[in-house]
Amino acid sequence: MRPASFLAPAVEQPSPQHLPQEQWLGLEAAHHARVSQYADPYLARRSAGRKHPVEDFLFTYYTQKPGQLLRWHPGDGVILTGERALERADWKFYHRLDDGQLATAGLAPGTPAVAFDRDGFASQRAEAVRFTGIILRGTAMRPAQFGCFGLHEWAMVYRQEKFELRHEYLQLRLGGAGTDTVVEQNRIRCTHFDAFRFYTPDAVPLNELTPTRENQRALEQPGCLHANMDLYKWAYKLTPALPSELVMDCFELSWRIRAMDMQASPYDLEEWGYPPIRIETPAGKAEYVEYQRAFAAESHMLRARVLEAVGPLLDALPA
Repeated sequence: MRPASFLAPAVEQPSPQHLPQEQWLGLEAAHHARVSQYADPYLARRSAGRKHPVEDFLFTYYTQKPGQLLRWHPGDGVILTGERALERADWKFYHRLDDGQLATAGLAPGTPAVAFDRDGFASQRAEAVRFTGIILRGTAMRPAQFGCFGLHEWAMVYRQEKFELRHEYLQLRLGGAGTDTVVEQNRIRCTHFDAFRFYTPDAVPLNELTPTRENQRALEQPGCLHANMDLYKWAYKLTPALPSELVMDCFELSWRIRAMDMQASPYDLEEWGYPPIRIETPAGKAEYVEYQRAFAAESHMLRARVLEAVGPLLDALPA
């Protein structure tokens, strides 16, 4: 398996323009189909009371729910026209264009049209916009680190027999003692607070750093799988300012990173269709780093796209 298998083709996004109803309805339908291939199996499992250790994660760990992800948004700077567009007039952070705004946009008076309310969003979500800009810019500026080998997942189950089992329905590939040995024989240097906070108490002092929520903006770095997965979080937290195509690009990157992260984890996921990346071996470590570098390169481009979309929002923030 090669890292290229995790790379998704870039999705072309419409430039800022007036989208007539037949065009934006087509984009909306394409988005629904794209989301459904991930959300529908999850919803079916949830209804049946079943879990999936890899493919449920983005719907259970992150706060964006399938129904929210399914709703299509054109993003900032795009005007939707047509009678169906008026259904969005009462959606949060949308507004109907008046005749003056229609004239400025080059549309005829009385044209049914709605658009994203940038000023209202900037006013109510100013802190989220600022923090997203700080996190993404800071992460992009730091050198990538590629020596963690996914040991954060191992630290989460270190000596777990003393504590509450993390995933009671999964087996450890090397057993408890073998897993603990891997942790003890390797340097643990996780930079990501939202991974570090799940360490078992005995694993906490083994980490070379002490990530906290307070120092998060100083520690995030672009080689970290979880920082790159979180591109999805920062994107959806700015809904509906970002186009849904960009949010889904972030979602799909996060989905593929999650798959690799769990392949490198201590869990036995063969029966789930996820063969292990054996990071306890030199070959497995090399394989992990190869994937990690590929994801870092993809994330670099995607992070730049999110930052570009955030730029007009930062400019609109109240002083």
